Amino acid sequence: MPDFKFENMYQGYIAGIDEAGRGPWVGPVMAGAVMFLNRNIHPFLFNNLNDSKKISAKKREDIYEIIKEESQKGNLCFAIGEASAKEIDELNILQATFLAMKRAADNLAIKPNIALIDGNRMPKNFICPTKCIIKGDSLSFSISAASIVAKVNRDHLMQKLALIYPGYGFEKNAGYGTKEHIEGLQKYGITPEHRKTYKPIKNLVA
Repeated sequence: MPDFKFENMYQGYIAGIDEAGRGPWVGPVMAGAVMFLNRNIHPFLFNNLNDSKKISAKKREDIYEIIKEESQKGNLCFAIGEASAKEIDELNILQATFLAMKRAADNLAIKPNIALIDGNRMPKNFICPTKCIIKGDSLSFSISAASIVAKVNRDHLMQKLALIYPGYGFEKNAGYGTKEHIEGLQKYGITPEHRKTYKPIKNLVA
């Protein structure tokens, strides 16, 4: 379970950053940034924060609502950043992920002194020093909260895209290559939100 062990290694404002949406064939990659301004963490967050992939969609929504409430109380601040499907095609998914993370950090109301980033790859040109933590979304409260922020916001965006582009099941598959998504591609072709450099989409275009 996550805790503040990594945050306690540093002084000042410490942001956790994580992404959602590297694997889907459609839509942006989204990053979340969360900074706890005090350690009096809400009991529900204390007991339920974890890697977003290990938590049900309902619980992610509940956690996100509390993160928003805690932000309004001044106990934490959070932000999101994204890189579009077009930017993913132009830059590649790794560099687009770094761009989304940088935008999330830039969007924080308070500039962090250090950013704890999930994974083992260090983004460049950040607004502050960075520290990579492998499986950070299971180890750090800040990164875990950031993973929830990124995942919930991306799911909300995919639900909106499902209304614009019905027939692909985006509201259920979040843009991953499910049977319904593949059938939608075969029936309707690609949308402007599809990542054209991803192999299944590339093959369809070809």
